[in-house]
Amino acid sequence: MLRTVHAASGRGPVLTHRRKDTGSMNHQVPQGPPPPAAPRRSGRNPVIVVLAVIIGLGYGAFKVFDHDKGGSRSTPSSSASAGHKGGEWQVGDCGGPDPDRAPDGYKPYDCGDSHASFKAVEIKDGTFMPESIQCPGGTDLIIRVSVSFGSKSSSGGGIPTKTVCGRNLAGNHPGDPGAGGGQLVKGDCVTSTAKEVPCSGAASDSYKVLDLVKNQNQCPAGTTEPMELTLAIGRPYDVICAAKQ
Repeated sequence: MLRTVHAASGRGPVLTHRRKDTGSMNHQVPQGPPPPAAPRRSGRNPVIVVLAVIIGLGYGAFKVFDHDKGGSRSTPSSSASAGHKGGEWQVGDCGGPDPDRAPDGYKPYDCGDSHASFKAVEIKDGTFMPESIQCPGGTDLIIRVSVSFGSKSSSGGGIPTKTVCGRNLAGNHPGDPGAGGGQLVKGDCVTSTAKEVPCSGAASDSYKVLDLVKNQNQCPAGTTEPMELTLAIGRPYDVICAAKQ
């Protein structure tokens, strides 16, 4: 018999999944909002490089920072890496809050600057489908770099050009495997409804993530709880290979 359970969304990944077990139970978790559409180009407006910081998998929570290629804003500080012109990021680049655009403003910084708060650990292509990005373990935040055409008031959208996997330079690292934050990766822990939780102090009904694969038959030995997710365009995995802690 099939039983449907609606689970409340939490801080972790907002996924819809079917859990396969001997009781054949279906669990559904509501999906998050779609990524914003790109704005139309206006020939008279400046081109703005926009960096939207996505905290973990909370794709609705953005913090935006940009610099204007059209000259309508002040020149970025000298601590900003020259490699960021045109929105180009490289592994090892750093960024942090922009005091001129508080509380949501951010900009590139030299890694030795006291204002730098994160470092790029991997650079991926830009995409309109946030779920298609899978950053490595240890990623504390995901930065979507995009270009928009218009005034700085439209900096919430744009055409994605790159995605930066960032790691905090100091303090906590919620993206570390098992820490309970960031993207779901091998070594994390989840509930029976696929909500990520810290492995330390997790409840007895939690599971350890052994791998994330496309098909159940790809799960490694030791998997006791393969959780098959419903279809999501662009997501790099469809099954959570899990086992009791």
